[in-house]
Amino acid sequence: MLKLHENELDIKTYLGLRAAVGWKTLDNEQAIMALKNSIYTLTATIDDKVVGMARMVGDGAVICYIQDLVVHPSYQKLGVGQALMERLVRHADEIKLQGTELMLCLMCAKGREGFYEKYGFIARPTENLGPGMIMYLKDN
Repeated sequence: MLKLHENELDIKTYLGLRAAVGWKTLDNEQAIMALKNSIYTLTATIDDKVVGMARMVGDGAVICYIQDLVVHPSYQKLGVGQALMERLVRHADEIKLQGTELMLCLMCAKGREGFYEKYGFIARPTENLGPGMIMYLKDN
């Protein structure tokens, strides 16, 4: 049975799931700081086995980002990602200040846009919104 656990994401799970899907390796200090500075995390389990995780960052008032959404490859296409997304969106709606608008943003891997569009996300650029942009800062 699928269960979601709020704000229990630990470093071993975080790094393990990132590795399982081939994401960039982080050092322990980065991972610890990333988890500490998250405003919300989810861990997904099936029969007490960790199968997915999600992480939200932001200020909780004007903007939040779904920073990480990972489902172990062996458990994809079983509704884990859907459960994580639905709970992330609900959480953002719950923390939104009454009478205001909260931007909930994300960047996704190429080809995954359709998954997120099911939850109301729109791909940029649009007529009014430019493309998303990124810059990597690293030591020489």
